Amino acid sequence: MKFPAKDSDFRNFTAGSEVEISGTIYVARDAAHKKLVETVKMNRPLPFEIKGSLIYYMGPSPAPAGKVIGSCGPTTSSRMDNLTIPLLEKGLKATMGKGNRDKKITVACRKYNSLYLVTYGGCGAYLHQFVEKSEVIAYPELGPEAVYRLEVKNFPAIVGIDIKGNNIYNK
Repeated sequence: MKFPAKDSDFRNFTAGSEVEISGTIYVARDAAHKKLVETVKMNRPLPFEIKGSLIYYMGPSPAPAGKVIGSCGPTTSSRMDNLTIPLLEKGLKATMGKGNRDKKITVACRKYNSLYLVTYGGCGAYLHQFVEKSEVIAYPELGPEAVYRLEVKNFPAIVGIDIKGNNIYNK
């Protein structure tokens, strides 16, 4: 699965499918999401191209010597449920974190042809090996809650909610 993505890229992925993500993805958590949604409401440009993008709910730890990033495991996705739909409306194609999402996110995934991906909680030290580049691109004052751009290769995940609204947590 490559990012940035198009609607047609997701046709063959169903809830429960194991995937590997490559390309450019973005990291944003609660504080950054609030700023992104405020920016959308003010009809101002976002700090990155949101169309076709994936936002990973993660707060990175500092990179050890010789590494691109430290531990980079997912955070609980439901904390962003009230801030996700305005970004999907702007063309966000996928979100990634851990745990179930509110029913409104399941409905929104179907409406906006987007995916919710789940990656492995408690495995942040393992997941860092799939990150080839990491840089802060917006809101540096937020520290680990800033917006980061990551270049990833074969980053492991599972489709939690597919574009038809099938949700692995409802099985």
